[in-house]
Amino acid sequence: MPITERQKMEQLIELSENLDTSVFYGVNNQNILCLKNLHPQVRFVARGYHVRLSGSDAAVTAAAESVQKVAKFCIEHGSLTEQQVAAIVGGEQVQPSGHDNLILYGVSGKPILARSEHQRELVAEFERRDLLLAIGPAGSGKTYTAIALAVKALKNREVRKIILSRPAVEAGEKLGFLPGDMRDKIDPYLQPLYDALEEMLPSQKLGEYMEKGIIQIAPLAFMRGRTLGNAVVILDEAQNTTPAQIKMFLTRLGIGGKMILTGDLTQVDLPQSQKSGLRDAVEKLSDVEGVSVINFTQKDIVRHPLVTRIIKAYEVNTDNAHTQPAVSE
Repeated sequence: MPITERQKMEQLIELSENLDTSVFYGVNNQNILCLKNLHPQVRFVARGYHVRLSGSDAAVTAAAESVQKVAKFCIEHGSLTEQQVAAIVGGEQVQPSGHDNLILYGVSGKPILARSEHQRELVAEFERRDLLLAIGPAGSGKTYTAIALAVKALKNREVRKIILSRPAVEAGEKLGFLPGDMRDKIDPYLQPLYDALEEMLPSQKLGEYMEKGIIQIAPLAFMRGRTLGNAVVILDEAQNTTPAQIKMFLTRLGIGGKMILTGDLTQVDLPQSQKSGLRDAVEKLSDVEGVSVINFTQKDIVRHPLVTRIIKAYEVNTDNAHTQPAVSE
């Protein structure tokens, strides 16, 4: 029977801002096309976070229910396939794509995993402690895992903000000598933090979060005088803080906040006479209730296999330099 004007219905669905639309729509819009095919009597117009449905009352109501169910599944699991769309619409019990040690799904449904023993320990301790000290060699995934935990907490609305920081100390170069304004100076130095975030959040959403101050990235000096509550706060390269700086940073922690400090005590760029604030914190806080120290090792390195061999070679040469007798002329 043809649809009369009285029977026609139009409904606009606003999708949650927590939804990764690239995952929801699928490659070449395969997921939304699957929804259309499963509701052939309904016209779909989908763009961004809006899906407009038109057709008969009953058909639109059914299609809207399907869209909401599929979106809910996508938000909860961060992944979506055509097969899962069909199963959800068909009322079947759908299992997410299985991944051991999953932290969250990143951009385009990429699984972000805890890939090593101490990465998994960091994930477990994050649930139990409010202050974590993650220490270990380059490439062991300390910062990447910490940022993944922060993004997951933000997506799950466990916190309202993510605050990422680094001390403004570089090996052989000072920010004041770099061209541009303050943002131009600090952005290249903080690029590793941006790189991790870009793998976990769509560029549009990341830009929106940064514009609204939901995600903040700033040098350590910008933390003075603040109280950082309802946030995951990460201090990267913490080995390059002084004891006074790290004390200042740690005492910024507010109600509902969690802190993760990451660093490599073999790569301290401070003057040799200056003690690392991270080392000082480990010595003072290891036995404090609510604090956990996770010691990453070479076995946790997840970069190119050559990185492990490079680190071992430097350690051997450093040890040899310390044991060789001085040569007198």
